[in-house]
Amino acid sequence: MKIIGIESTAVTASAALAEDDKCLFVFTQTTALKHSETLLPMLENGLNVTSHTMDDVDMIAVTAGPGSFTGVRIGVSMAKGLAFGRSIPCVGVSTLESLAFNLSGFCGLLCPVMDARRGQLYNALFLSDGETITRLTPDRLISAEELKKELSEREAQAVYFCGDGYRIARETIDLPSVKETPQALRHQNAFSTTQIARKLYEQAENKNAFTDEALAPVYLRASQAERESLEKEQREQTR
Repeated sequence: MKIIGIESTAVTASAALAEDDKCLFVFTQTTALKHSETLLPMLENGLNVTSHTMDDVDMIAVTAGPGSFTGVRIGVSMAKGLAFGRSIPCVGVSTLESLAFNLSGFCGLLCPVMDARRGQLYNALFLSDGETITRLTPDRLISAEELKKELSEREAQAVYFCGDGYRIARETIDLPSVKETPQALRHQNAFSTTQIARKLYEQAENKNAFTDEALAPVYLRASQAERESLEKEQREQTR
């Protein structure tokens, strides 16, 4: 199965093509969130270099969030556009789970963290034995202080951070169990996205559920526009 991977939820944009568990190409670029201008050319270049076309593709995989609201929308919209009219599965995966997959060769507690602003992090915890990754928590919003408390209580021998919240986590969570994560593995990688999507699809009882129509962003919190609208509505109700 040949799978296109799309990642646009943070500052790193990434596009990939996998054949089952083999990476045919993966491109990543840090572009200050100008992903609408860079993702499609990256993908087209990769397909050309590997002598593939969209007709060779069996599945579209995209990180559907959490992450930058704009970035998430760009990736999901691109995935929908590529899948439209092709009758191929379109699978949305967790950005945090995709990040954790980068560290699947490590043994310990995998702790992807993304800066959610407003003093919070997008986070989930995973346990890895070097081969298999097990999810321990759902994707969530959490403060660095709350995460530090939870990690200290879990008493893991090794904790590995990854994601664009890496620096924040390293500066605020100074536990002895925290280990250095290689820089190349800290950020989003669309090949990881393809592998999580492949696993989800293979394990799904209803494979017909993975359509471009069903694909939707996952935000974990309301956007600023939605928050302002709610606050305005609440003010009007109290008058």
